[in-house]
Amino acid sequence: MPRRTDTRQRVVRTAADLFRAQGYHATGINQVLAEGGAPKGSLYFHFPGGKEQLAVEAVTLAGNELCDALAAVLDSEPDSAKALAQALELLGRDLLASDFRSGCPVATVALDAASDSEPIRAACADVYARWQRLIAARTGDEDVATVVLAAIEGALLLARTRRSLDPLHAVGARLSAFLGRPRP
Repeated sequence: MPRRTDTRQRVVRTAADLFRAQGYHATGINQVLAEGGAPKGSLYFHFPGGKEQLAVEAVTLAGNELCDALAAVLDSEPDSAKALAQALELLGRDLLASDFRSGCPVATVALDAASDSEPIRAACADVYARWQRLIAARTGDEDVATVVLAAIEGALLLARTRRSLDPLHAVGARLSAFLGRPRP
C-alpha cells in the first residue's frame, strides 16, 4: 500500500504520464486518481486549483526531468553532433518503451490545452524555454537552438504518428550536418 505522504507526488507523476500519452482533455481526474492510487477527495486537498494546477505541475515535472536527462547527455559528449545523436537515441528509447504512445512530455498538453489556459500555456512555454537555453548553451546561438528544438519536436510527432524512429534518424542526420557547418 502506498504511503500517505507520497500521494501528491504520485498523482503528479501519474498525471504527467497520462497527459503525455493522452493529452489534457482526454485525461480525466478520476483516471489520474485511480491510476495514482489516490482517494477522490485528495485532488482538491493537494491541488486547490484543480485539474489546471495539476497539469501545470505535471508538465513542469516531466519537462524538467527530460531537460535534466538531456543535459546529462549533452554534458557527457563534447562533440555536438554525437551529443545530438545520443539525445535523439534517448527520445527514441522513450518512444519505443511506450509503444509510441508517449512522445514529448509537453507537446501533447501544449497542443491540447495551452490555448484554453494561461497557466498551462505559461508552464509549457517555460519548459520549452529551458530546453532552448540548454541547446543554446551548447550551440552558442539562440536561433540555432530554436531550429534544433523545432526539428526535434517535429521529429517526435512524426515518429509517434508513423510508429517509426525514422523521422528521428532523418532529423538527427540533417541536424548533425547543420551543426557541423561553420556559421557565417
